[in-house]
Amino acid sequence: MLELRRLKFAYRKGAEALTNASASIGGGVYLLLGENGAGKTTLLHLMAGLLYPGSGECLLNGDPIAARRPSDMQRIFFLGDNMPFPGRTIDEFVKMHAQFFPTFDPQLLADILGRFGINPAERLDGMSLGTRKKAQLAYALSLRTQVLLLDEPANGLDISSKKLLQEIIVENINEEQTIIVSTHTVWDFKNLFDGLLVLNHGQLLVASTVDEILGRIAFVSASEPPVGALYIERVAGRFNAIVKNDGDTDTDIDYVLLYSALMNADARDNIVKLLND
Repeated sequence: MLELRRLKFAYRKGAEALTNASASIGGGVYLLLGENGAGKTTLLHLMAGLLYPGSGECLLNGDPIAARRPSDMQRIFFLGDNMPFPGRTIDEFVKMHAQFFPTFDPQLLADILGRFGINPAERLDGMSLGTRKKAQLAYALSLRTQVLLLDEPANGLDISSKKLLQEIIVENINEEQTIIVSTHTVWDFKNLFDGLLVLNHGQLLVASTVDEILGRIAFVSASEPPVGALYIERVAGRFNAIVKNDGDTDTDIDYVLLYSALMNADARDNIVKLLND
């Protein structure tokens, strides 16, 4: 389990990028949302041990990730957006890198590359952006780390590849793994997520499972504004709204509507309080 304890981080000559972030994050696939500059990449870097917190802790199974113990580092992998791999090919990178990850599954790598139609001996610098991203994602997933951190994994992928990636993740993640996906294109993987993290100006507003969220709020669409709604948007003559769930409403989660509500100063406090009480 990942645990954040009053995590703070500030860059030199800048405002705090992360302020008092606290959460317990179990197994499953979590969506990480936030505006540009909200602290998403900073949070992923802290979780990966690539940055040291100014104060507070980020723990994996009770151990501080900032200590960068080999036994913890082999359980975490971070794949950044357009991050270069030092190997010329995936085959070469495996020989250089996979030895540090005892959970690496070469057969899974071969299977995923095959489904993406990628030759592991093909030069990475000769691939298109989308093909290179698919090769890197195949490798990241095949490490089978306890924690996998993905920053904009859908960038450069076409519609079919996004759908296939979602299928591959669903088929190959186990209940003990935690995958955190930071993305602005929510609809690419809208059926994939088990939980949600939302950052706003360095504040972690929400860190909950989808079931926990839907147990407290519901998402409705009506021809008239729902009475007592926590947040409402009018779209094409309909009123899309977030209402308190008193236990008798069963709806799907609308990530875009919830994100809009959390970025709205008038609605934010009431929704955050309801979700976190």
